[in-house]
Amino acid sequence: MTEQQAVAQAIEYFDSGEFQQQLARRVACVTESQRQDRDAELHHYLHQEIAPQLEAMGFNLHYIENTVAANRPFLVATRIEESHYPTMLCYGHGDVVFGDDENWRADLNPWQLKEEGDRWYGRGAADNKGQHCVNLAALEQVFKARGGKLGFNCKILFEMGEEISSPGLAEVCQQQQELLQADLFIASDGPRLNAERPTLFLGSRGAANFRLRIRARDNAYHSGNWGGLLSNPGTQLANAIACLVNQHGVMQVEALKPTSLTPAVREILGDVEPGGMPGDPTIDFSWGEPGLTTAERLYGWNTMEVLAYETGNPQRPMNAIPAEAMAVCQLRFVVGTDWKNLATHVEAHLRAHGFDNVEVEFMRGSPATRLDPTDPLVHWVLDTLAQSSDKKPALLPNLGGSLPNEVFSDILGLPTLWVPHSYPACGQHGVNEHMLKSIAREGLQIMTRLFWQLGEQGEALIAAHRAHKEAR
Repeated sequence: MTEQQAVAQAIEYFDSGEFQQQLARRVACVTESQRQDRDAELHHYLHQEIAPQLEAMGFNLHYIENTVAANRPFLVATRIEESHYPTMLCYGHGDVVFGDDENWRADLNPWQLKEEGDRWYGRGAADNKGQHCVNLAALEQVFKARGGKLGFNCKILFEMGEEISSPGLAEVCQQQQELLQADLFIASDGPRLNAERPTLFLGSRGAANFRLRIRARDNAYHSGNWGGLLSNPGTQLANAIACLVNQHGVMQVEALKPTSLTPAVREILGDVEPGGMPGDPTIDFSWGEPGLTTAERLYGWNTMEVLAYETGNPQRPMNAIPAEAMAVCQLRFVVGTDWKNLATHVEAHLRAHGFDNVEVEFMRGSPATRLDPTDPLVHWVLDTLAQSSDKKPALLPNLGGSLPNEVFSDILGLPTLWVPHSYPACGQHGVNEHMLKSIAREGLQIMTRLFWQLGEQGEALIAAHRAHKEAR
């Protein structure tokens, strides 16, 4: 069978309705990882939904308990055809965020897949059940087209705790490096640039949360009796935040600005324009770092956001000067940012501007990652996306949001290639989440062709990647 025949076979499978039936069954699994009463559902998803599909393709299954978060297990599936074949590691997560059942449209149920025009509604349809269903279906089509072979070695890592920040994932990758050893990483999560353009992204921005707090005194005091005599921590903290990021959203902490927005990256982002599609919010073009395009602000720069702010009692405000104020802030950052010293940099900046009473507490963070955009593997995937869709694909040096990509790029040392099958207005993490049928169908064409070509050209592709890496 030829490459084109394999792709045609995949489309025939999709159009038959079998893919939709499988996705509907998986959406019906209530795999909310934040809830402790969903443990059985999480195990069921791996053992009864994912495992049989992989066993039918001759994968060996390794169930691994999570030593960090109980009952949020891992599954590593391996299929080794020839020792000299290149090995691809793939990834997916079967858990979802809260269903939020009562807030969906009255005619929708988050646990029942419903087709409406080009949309398949259901919790997990976009994040991530629909996306890994596309990739597993593509593997199946190549496996069948080659008479029971892939033409490359394949390993797949599934987790059931991604929506609670992937506890234990780094530990599994550290402890199981031999089991997870591979030559390249290809997976699907997050959104495309937009619904129309197939997209490849090479990593993700990092995220670091930190808390600011001013404790002025032990008690609140009457604003009429003491106003003008006692400092107001709410007012002071508002000014401290404005010292970090101004009224136009421009970050003021020089030590936390990136160094990686190079001319080469700017050239890549010159072909990218975020937003502007139906369902997207209206972009505030005057917001953020001046002199940058919208794409450079989102994918090539750092932003500081206020996630929560509290002083006094917002539900029952009193005529009193509050005793303290607290804000939770976040730094979204790209590679080349000294984020591990975030608290030190924020505190030094505040002290230099007279805010000696602000406590700065680093809460948690994950690093930024980015595969070299000039890597031959990048050119291969972009060419394949173009061949499969007859469209010019979008290349993003990194996703604007965050994924646990560092465990694959840093711990396992793999070149990471993400081909998403969703789009920004999919309702991910919100109500009325949906997958676009057209993207799923196109995604299946793309991944079938990609996996077929890996079986044909894999050894040469990996050799070119290694030569490029050694030359830099």
